[in-house]
Amino acid sequence: MRRQLLKQALPALVILAAVPALAMPAAAQAPAAPTYQQPPQPIAQILDSKPNPTASLSPDRQTLLLQDRSNLPSIAELAEPMLRLAGYRINPQNNGPANSRVTWLTGLSFQAVEGGAARVVSGLPANARLTNVSWAPNGKAVAFLLNTPNGLELWTADVASAQARRLTGPTVNAANGAGFSWLPDASGLLVQAVPAGRRAAPDVTRPPSGPTVAETGGRAAPVRTYQDLLADAGDEALFDHYFTSQLTIVPLNGRARTIGQPGVFLGASVSPDGRYILQTRVKKPYSYVVPASLFPAEVIITDLNGREAHRVADLPLRDNVPTPFDAVAPGPRAAQWRADADATLVWVEAQDGGDPRNAAEVRDRVLMLQAPFNDRPRTLVDLKERYSGVQWGRDDVAIVNSRWFNTRHETRTLVDPSNPGAGRVLVDRNYQDRYNDPGSVVVEPNARGRSTIRFTADGSKVFVEGDGATRQGAYPFLDTLDLKTGETERLWRAAQGEYETVVGILDDAGRKLVTYRESRTDPANLRLRDLDGGVTQLTQFPDPAPQLADVKRELITYTRDDGVQLSGTLYLPAGYDKDRDGPLPLLMWAYPAEFTDAAVAGQVVDTENRFVRPAGISHLFLLTQGYAILDNPTMPIIGRDGAEPNDTYIEQLSASAKAAVDAVVALGVADRDRIAVGGHSYGAFMTANLLAHTDLFKTGIARSGAYNRTLTPFGFQAEQRSYWEATETYNAMSPFAYADKVNEPILLIHGEADANSGTFPIQSERFYAALKGNGATARYVVLPLEDHGYRARESVGHTQWEMAAWLDRYLKPKATTAAQ
Repeated sequence: MRRQLLKQALPALVILAAVPALAMPAAAQAPAAPTYQQPPQPIAQILDSKPNPTASLSPDRQTLLLQDRSNLPSIAELAEPMLRLAGYRINPQNNGPANSRVTWLTGLSFQAVEGGAARVVSGLPANARLTNVSWAPNGKAVAFLLNTPNGLELWTADVASAQARRLTGPTVNAANGAGFSWLPDASGLLVQAVPAGRRAAPDVTRPPSGPTVAETGGRAAPVRTYQDLLADAGDEALFDHYFTSQLTIVPLNGRARTIGQPGVFLGASVSPDGRYILQTRVKKPYSYVVPASLFPAEVIITDLNGREAHRVADLPLRDNVPTPFDAVAPGPRAAQWRADADATLVWVEAQDGGDPRNAAEVRDRVLMLQAPFNDRPRTLVDLKERYSGVQWGRDDVAIVNSRWFNTRHETRTLVDPSNPGAGRVLVDRNYQDRYNDPGSVVVEPNARGRSTIRFTADGSKVFVEGDGATRQGAYPFLDTLDLKTGETERLWRAAQGEYETVVGILDDAGRKLVTYRESRTDPANLRLRDLDGGVTQLTQFPDPAPQLADVKRELITYTRDDGVQLSGTLYLPAGYDKDRDGPLPLLMWAYPAEFTDAAVAGQVVDTENRFVRPAGISHLFLLTQGYAILDNPTMPIIGRDGAEPNDTYIEQLSASAKAAVDAVVALGVADRDRIAVGGHSYGAFMTANLLAHTDLFKTGIARSGAYNRTLTPFGFQAEQRSYWEATETYNAMSPFAYADKVNEPILLIHGEADANSGTFPIQSERFYAALKGNGATARYVVLPLEDHGYRARESVGHTQWEMAAWLDRYLKPKATTAAQ
């Protein structure tokens, strides 16, 4: 039976770092044990600096909540027990998410929006670790979970007194979500609790009673690659044990009471009027090929005593959803409460069987059913694309969003819930077109804590905010949109040289705003902005990495051989002078993207007005080691003349890389013999392909990548076709198939516990074996306990050490490297 606790030994081929061994005769010399290495300064110093707090605005727009964050966790924290069950990773010690999935908070403070000193929340235990902070609908308190050795406790903190108090013992079950939500009247919370009297976890160490058997009977059931699935009967028993919850009402004052029977809940939400609970309960039989979100389930509505009021759907196992990205499971989905009504159920049903390959005038139908749920459902709107969300406003205003991935198209439709019909199209566009993005309607919590559209004082207009992308930079804006005429009015736009976003609108005219403001030299801080008066600074967060303040940065643009416009951000080390110092060793770090429109693919957005500081495993730290970096040089893969983008992936990727190399060489900041390429995830896949198919680069760094597309045969990234539908494309795009062509050194890094779909650690393991077998120069580093991104301080520091040491070896003159 599979062992669940992740404390495995590393494979024998893994080398974390080459550590000198004690002197001994050559014949007797043993290999040194691998250890974590520290990156060179000032990288280590920056990694250990205290992160700035995060901030959120209360629903009543009167108070800011400042949340102190912990720094990078230690590898010992990641080494705490972890279970992988049905697509989740949980910590069995506290019945919450695994430590690799949590950024713990260490303290809370309240600050009035009008200014004044922040008030630290008192009453918390020493060295408290908090998570899942949530505002009460009335803005008078926050709730959160506090970690203890025995489980997660539910606490609240009162805004007026800045005092915290405990509501429950260590009984909250947060294995698959927040574990709690506020009641609409803020009188208490709906909690998913560990059932009273739960026994010890089942013993799964006993010998198996028989084999695990899978059988198919001719029914097509294509599934994408998933991690952390159930594997056997022992996993099923553990899943039942840790994911079974008891719904419980926990009042702020009074005794808690249970609702209905325990179950495995994937969702439970109280109706806006507080009378009903919409629940999704998983049912058996469980599956070993899909995560819990696709298990059989019942979607029901109960009252607050647990009595069933309406059965929304009995969903079967959904392991046969077609592979195209516009495909969905047939039957009801996306069930939710209408945010601006008392108790109206809303859900979506595909009208094409869920398969985009079927011809259909209507793809999705959005349906509504009002309490007491006895009438026939009403159609809110029929959509020609897939439903992708809704913003609720009032009885006569809702905006329904739909998208079609195959064309990268989106539609936003204004509908009247009181008089359903075809609606009126507000937005009809390519959603990859950043220059012409009109922004999104502003939503804010209403009195019941539900996100609803923010109207102007007379109700005739709504607020719209957007990123304001232009060639010269992104300049966020705030507009009003007249719902009758469709006309917009600009209220405010970030000033030249500044990047400022709206956090909250304090008045119905949109004249008083809370914003986050940053510039090239100023870190992001909160402001109170009066459009008719002045600006009040609310926070004074410092520069987290002042060592990088003098780094030079500029947007460069250049053209691919086929005429496609490209760009990248060129970073140069502090103090660098091209005329004095000449060309530098340069790292190009990129991530390809697929497009259907060449004009959109060539859009350029300068970052001159942004405050940029690296963190974690960012490649930008290498600026401190004397490297130039071309960051995010665009690598568009464009579909043309009816062909899929990936049918010419290698050709377009190589052409983009060549254009980028030519550009930095022409600027005189790099020479062709000292340029490296690197990337993470799909960027690692890109790196391996560029080393296999071009001679543009001296070396490469590939982190957490996938290299053999036959291991992801039902689609990957933006590729919708299966391996059997596009065999040549899958093979041509797989650098594994061209391992014998990789004639430049490559550094492979991968998290041992990578849960990202498509980048199983075996991808790097087998690619390394292929490289080794063909005589390539490669180094393969596996980081214990790490996921797709690396979090432990030891892992992050070691990754930075590996990258710096690798580039020093292959891009810097030997004399320089030796002198260091």
